[in-house]
Amino acid sequence: MRNQLLLATSIIVASALYSCKKTDSMQMPNNSMNMPDNSMNNASVKIDYPALYVVNGQSTSISVIRLSDNLVTETIKLGEMSDATHTGMNMATGISWPHHISLSPDKTKLSIGVPGMDLSAGHGGVMTGTGKIAILDAVKGTVNNVVNLPVMNHNAIYSPNGNEIWTSQMQDMGTVLVYDANSYVLKNTIEVKMMPAEVTFSSDGSMAFVANGGSDTVTVIGVGSKMVLGQIKVGGEPVGAWTGADGNMYVDNEEGKSITVIRALSMTVDTTISLGFMPGIAAYNNAMSELWVTDPDNGKVHWWTKSGDKFTHGGSFDTGAGAHAVAFSQDGMTAYITNQGASSVSVADVMTHKETKEITVGIKPNGIVIKY
Repeated sequence: MRNQLLLATSIIVASALYSCKKTDSMQMPNNSMNMPDNSMNNASVKIDYPALYVVNGQSTSISVIRLSDNLVTETIKLGEMSDATHTGMNMATGISWPHHISLSPDKTKLSIGVPGMDLSAGHGGVMTGTGKIAILDAVKGTVNNVVNLPVMNHNAIYSPNGNEIWTSQMQDMGTVLVYDANSYVLKNTIEVKMMPAEVTFSSDGSMAFVANGGSDTVTVIGVGSKMVLGQIKVGGEPVGAWTGADGNMYVDNEEGKSITVIRALSMTVDTTISLGFMPGIAAYNNAMSELWVTDPDNGKVHWWTKSGDKFTHGGSFDTGAGAHAVAFSQDGMTAYITNQGASSVSVADVMTHKETKEITVGIKPNGIVIKY
């Protein structure tokens, strides 16, 4: 892994230098493509109902599922953008393999991390190329902006106050980039550790947590100060520190096949849960005091019950091949799980721990977010 990371660094640097060599006619303000709200072929879309947005990596699209009946109502295409000044002509967005998705606090916009490569089999190996941030209107389904990044990223997440978008740069000398959420101007570049993947925020919104896959650490950053507050040692190849409403951050360690539980405020490791399988994502259900962890290789979801500071394995249930992301309904009683290998979303009853419905979406779905 370490040799691969060194190779990745040299390839990424070369790729980044090449990507910066553009003619003046190719340059766009703030490395972005600004388009009117009605610029996509999805101009007739109106998502004014509670919905689940599912990012389909290989299909380069978003499936919109209406929560009232769990039906796919819209498919938003991300690969092409209509040019408003040339009727009938399209221009490519350059988006490929969109990954994770974030909803702005005011629920009007979506931000998608676009690494440009398939991460469905895990995050080990060589990471090359450039990344993007795609900004969509959450109601109209239109692509409003595409921000070009020098290095590939993993997610692009709105800050708790909605004024910023944070994203990682997956390279040997890892960084986190902070953009203004309205002008898309780069505000801050923060040094972290090797190969940072997911950027998340503590439940109180005061701290950002960055999982550094190449250094087996999590970097903690003050959201207001943009200063690094500390480094936390976790398991092998962490991908994300997932936010729990209980004040903990749950880190999924792919190579370590474990979950590291971090107390957010004290930035200390509370416990490590051994899994026996490579985790997809960890999601804490506050209503049931349960930790859910997807098992992509076996198409399952496992859950642990929490009592005090102790976690007890409760069992598992079948979903679909490549089980990945988990989102819970507002009351915590329904779960939605993306199945990357099955091109579907499983709907599960939280009380009974059973799949109740499987919804067909695009190819290799991964990131999901719910809008009420």
